[in-house]
Amino acid sequence: MTNFSFKALPPEAKPRERLLKGGPEALTIPELLAIILRTGTRQKSVLDLAGELAGTSNKLRELTRPEYQDELLKIRGLGPAKVAMILAALELGKRISWTGLDEKQSVTTAREGAELLMPRLRFANTEHFLVVLLDTKSKVISIQEISRGSVNASLVHTREVFAPAVLYHASAILVGHNHPSGEVTPSRDDKELTANLLKAGKILGIPVVDHLIIGDGIFYSFKQHEDL
Repeated sequence: MTNFSFKALPPEAKPRERLLKGGPEALTIPELLAIILRTGTRQKSVLDLAGELAGTSNKLRELTRPEYQDELLKIRGLGPAKVAMILAALELGKRISWTGLDEKQSVTTAREGAELLMPRLRFANTEHFLVVLLDTKSKVISIQEISRGSVNASLVHTREVFAPAVLYHASAILVGHNHPSGEVTPSRDDKELTANLLKAGKILGIPVVDHLIIGDGIFYSFKQHEDL
């Protein structure tokens, strides 16, 4: 498709007009990207450019990975400004997906904990370690990020995990981190860290109700596997 043929399309066939008439659900990923990109080049229509962009990855979330950002800049017609708009739109979507999920929510099962943490962690490119602070009725008080990077017993310090729990007078905590690979099998460091946190929780009187590892739509619960 050329720029001329795109301009020649009837209004009802253009992505922006279709979105306003039928809603964003009616559009394909290339069409949604075309709206963000706004313009193409002399050689490519905006739909052609969006289609090439969508074809650089099998999964849209991979567009946020650092290694793919360099690939995006190699696509003719995608300069830093357009790449920045795409990444900003994807990040906004991620943040909106979990905004308010923790407000007055109760966490009494591993699945409820996973549903709370999954939107925050499943698409993260690096490991993030979070602590969920719970009150006496297992309602969420706050969610705090403790570290970002490799999660192990030496980098996630016990005092840093329990400091917000003491500050917010939490009765218990749920901890969780993600595996960017999407797999959830616990590593030796994961097991060692869990053991350390359990011991500290007993001493402080702030029990660790579970440690969840979040993957790509799946999770591992130390409690369910009787590792707590």
